[in-house]
Formats: sequence, C-alpha cells, structure tokens
Amino acid sequence: MTTHDTFDIGGDLRVRRMGFGAMRLPVSGPGAPPNDRGTALKILRRAVELGVDHIDTAAFYYHQEGEAANELIRTALSPYPPGLVIATKVGPYRGPGDPFPSGQVPTSGLRAEVERNLRELGRDRLDLVYLRHGGLEAPADEPIGERFQVLAGLREEGLIRHLGLSHVTPAQLAEAREIAPVAAVQNRFDITRPQDAALLETCEREHIAYAPYFPLGGFGIPDDARVSAVAARHGATVPQVLLAGLLALSPVMLAIPGTGSPDHLEENTAAAGLALTAGDLAALRS
Repeated sequence: MTTHDTFDIGGDLRVRRMGFGAMRLPVSGPGAPPNDRGTALKILRRAVELGVDHIDTAAFYYHQEGEAANELIRTALSPYPPGLVIATKVGPYRGPGDPFPSGQVPTSGLRAEVERNLRELGRDRLDLVYLRHGGLEAPADEPIGERFQVLAGLREEGLIRHLGLSHVTPAQLAEAREIAPVAAVQNRFDITRPQDAALLETCEREHIAYAPYFPLGGFGIPDDARVSAVAARHGATVPQVLLAGLLALSPVMLAIPGTGSPDHLEENTAAAGLALTAGDLAALRS
C-alpha cells in the first residue's frame, strides 16, 4: 500500500481510498424488502478482510421492518479492528413511515443524534461526523454556522474527532471553516455528473477529503457510452470504471460504494486496482 492508495482524513486518520458505504446494508432500494441480516453481516466482515478501513454510515440508515446499519456494523465488527475509521452523518430527520429523511433535526437535537450514533456503534468517540444539510435537491445556500457550532462544541468535548459537511455549497464550507476545521466533504458526484468540480478543487487545495455519495450514480448505474467503452477496453465492469475514474480524478477523493450483494462488494473493492490511462480519463471527460 502506497500513499497514493491512502488519504489522511484530518491529517491523522489514514484510510485506503476505497471504502464502503452502509446505506444499502439494511435495504437495497426504495420500497424493497429488508435485506437478509446474515448476508449483511458477512458483507461487513468480508469488506474488512478485503482491506476496507473506512465505513460510512448514519443512524437513519435502517429498514422500518428490518435492520439498522449502525447495529449491523457493531454486531459484525465490534470489537473494532485497529485503524478502522467509521464516519457517520447527523442532521436529517426521518419519521415513522418515511422511506427517506423528510426534514431536518432541530439544532437543539443534534447532540442527541451524536449520542445516538455513539450508543448504536458502541464507541466513546466518533471518528468523523458530517453535518448533512438538506435533502436530495440542490443544496440550499443558507447559513449553517449555528448548526455546525453544535458539532464543533461536541468535538471540543472529545465526543467527535473530526468534522465534515455533506450536501453543501462552497459558501457553506467557507462559513464552517471559520468555526472549526473541516476534514471531509460529502456531496453528490460521479464521473458522469462532475457538477461539483469547483468545490472538489477547493478540497484538493486545502487537503480536505472528498467522499461523494452516489459514486455509482445513485438510483441505477448510469447508461453512459463513454464509461461503457472504457470498461470494454479493460475487460472491467461499468461500476468498476466509475469507481476507478473517481479515484483517478483527485488524490483527495475517497470512494464509498455501498451494496447488499457479496458479489458486488468484491467487484467494487477490486476497482481500486484498475489503472486507467490518460486516454481513458480524457475519454471520460469528453
């Protein structure tokens, strides 16, 4: 493993740049039945065997009639292996019957959400906590300082090691950095939708990790002729090219693909070893 394969979140949490997202562990998609608990536990254990040391989760990743991602992570991996970094998110509110978060936790409730993640994951301190702002629509460019200040206070108390931001604008990143260091950003981005390129450039310049959600397109793999052509040249799959393309795009990029399939886990993690050429990258940007 070389430094090109890794990134130091916050300057002191070294992780491999291919991680794992836990959103699809409890359920594979909107309206789907709960996933099998035993399979989910096997996926988590296998991910660590494959070298994954960065897992992204949230307390609101659960199925109403099934499992919750945080509980699965604790059951499968606790006592946690040395060096395993678990990132989580707070901010969104998910009520009974909501398939997705439908609002925002009030500022006064952010501490309780952090404590919930600590309790569910069985940890005394959270490695990385993102303040997630807004839903799936374009980020609303409104002040977030008051909410971020709460997390900054919990960091000072020792409950959080590093702070991150999710679904934010450049102005909101700048606002938060006036309050406390920001170690990571998590916005929507895949190589077929590079609309967040300016913020990625800021992260690269400031050595802030950029761990996009929906690295494989979100609700379905993108049907993109450029990606398919590169995959064919390498004898790879489209998801592997999507992931390898992200890692090749910037040294601060962290990939966190999620899955409820053991086969897809193997496929995704293998993408870390797919070396794209300069011609491939030019084709993907064309």
